[in-house]
Amino acid sequence: MPVTNDLIQGDSGPATAALVADMVVDVADFPKTGVLFKDLTPLFADGKAFRGVIDAIVAQYAGEFDVVVGVEARGFVLAAAVAYAAGTGVVAVRKAGKLPRVAHSATYSLEYGTATLEISEAAFTPGQRVLVVDDVLATGGTADATLDLVQRAGGILAGFVVLIELGFLGGRERLGDRPVHALLRI
Repeated sequence: MPVTNDLIQGDSGPATAALVADMVVDVADFPKTGVLFKDLTPLFADGKAFRGVIDAIVAQYAGEFDVVVGVEARGFVLAAAVAYAAGTGVVAVRKAGKLPRVAHSATYSLEYGTATLEISEAAFTPGQRVLVVDDVLATGGTADATLDLVQRAGGILAGFVVLIELGFLGGRERLGDRPVHALLRI
């Protein structure tokens, strides 16, 4: 059953939430049985829709950040576009072993194991305001690890924004009082 417009909600309003909802394709049993994967590639491939999403993020945080952090891998696409649109730099949070210089690392639990993320120790200058951008907020493990890494690297969190929040998995609650902005809340 398709989602009706009166059920589509997001922190940037119903029009932006509907834009995201209309462009996302659900893929059953990926990457493993029982998981409903949110495929964002149709959104990334549609210039008008992609611009609308990026403009909504930049408008929400205009003047509040100095650099954008993108979380591997789909967060890189979003963060680079937000940074370009805002005229700022972009920093990558990578999987373990992918950064060439000394890095802070954080290991966290997933539904099916553990993962480790890293950020360069030299990612930020003192006092830089950081906007963290990622694709989906699910259980909050990746987000929690990333936000901790930003702080450990000396960044000041200006905000955390995702395209989609899967609210039934409790990720927002796991992040406590940290600011979360979801363009589409499911």
